[in-house]
Amino acid sequence: MAGRIKVAVAGALGRMGLETVRAVAGDGDLELVGAADVKARGERLAELANLPGLDLVLDNDVEEMARTRQPEVIIDFTNPQAVYQNARVALVNGITAVIGTTGLNDFEIKELERLSNEKGVGVAIIPNFAIGAVLMMMFAREAAKYLPHVEIVELHHDQKLDAPSGTAIKTAEMICESTRCFTPRGVQEMEKIPGSRGGKVNDVRIHSIRLPGLVAHQEVIFGGQGQCLTIRHDSYNRESFMPGVLLAVKKMYGRKGMVYGLERLL
Repeated sequence: MAGRIKVAVAGALGRMGLETVRAVAGDGDLELVGAADVKARGERLAELANLPGLDLVLDNDVEEMARTRQPEVIIDFTNPQAVYQNARVALVNGITAVIGTTGLNDFEIKELERLSNEKGVGVAIIPNFAIGAVLMMMFAREAAKYLPHVEIVELHHDQKLDAPSGTAIKTAEMICESTRCFTPRGVQEMEKIPGSRGGKVNDVRIHSIRLPGLVAHQEVIFGGQGQCLTIRHDSYNRESFMPGVLLAVKKMYGRKGMVYGLERLL
């Protein structure tokens, strides 16, 4: 790495955004050159992120930030309504996009992949930056070869907008890569309350819980004859995601095309 990678953060006033600002500013291989948030009113990052000496003013428009700050990588922690347009802005301007915001639909993902190939620039869609969570998904994919009856329970804080989580969807997809999954019981079910059995990705049931006090948690429960296997991961604070965020930025720098999932970069 010849010089430091110039990085900007979109969604910098959110809890994940501010944590990312601190992590990038504290990494010797990276240079924080910009930060944007739709709620920004020209605040200085030094005070917001408790980083004395950081002479950066918040922008409130990602496109303007991309043009004036000229980052090489934009990390997005905004919201499901803004993430697609922000990623397009990055790619159109030849900027690598590292996306931590969940909520992109299949059409949007395919469009971003097409655009990244067309522009010759990288885009990473990372449902979960916690390295332990990535290992949980990998272990679940392996376990499903032997225990195909499986359900997923994901638990997040009550401010999370989308359900199920991107991590749960990705886990279900990885499980179904390795085996044909089955519903837990070979009977005709009757839901007394619609939705009580959760949603489904292929044949994998997913149950979403939203409560204050939680951060990000997931368990994958496998059932077999006379036994049960539970693989669980817990993130107790947002610092747990930062090693994965920094790893993704460094691995994606200079890379072309789309990467979906942090396991592709480990």
